[in-house]
Amino acid sequence: MLDRTATQFSHVKPGDTEFVSGGLRDFFLYRDLGVAEATNGKVIAHLVKANMAPETGTGWHRHEADFQIVIMLKGWARFMYEDKETLVEAGDVVHQRPGIRHFLFDYSPDMEYLEIVSPADFKSIDVEPVCEIPPPTPWP
Repeated sequence: MLDRTATQFSHVKPGDTEFVSGGLRDFFLYRDLGVAEATNGKVIAHLVKANMAPETGTGWHRHEADFQIVIMLKGWARFMYEDKETLVEAGDVVHQRPGIRHFLFDYSPDMEYLEIVSPADFKSIDVEPVCEIPPPTPWP
């Protein structure tokens, strides 16, 4: 049976939390949705949006996580997943399998996505490059 005492009810409205810097990437802003606290660190859910034009991207990395999805809410982003370029546009959902090597290298100025990861304190590990990365699209 599901243990319902291990998590709490959570309801976060748009004005309850702000987009802030200081997250995993300095060129993005992050808005906490209260899920990590409500699940005692089992899951994190946050909104991520573009803060600066893509110059160097995320670099090649993988995550030590059991589960990760990205739901693109606005704009678009281009990723390399292993050696395959993938355009993720508003409305798209990506399940990143555990350990997949990837590189987010380009995104629109209005890019915003919901990211859900388990566990909340997942690690990002740099990896050796898989292939060449296309240049980002300059912002106007």
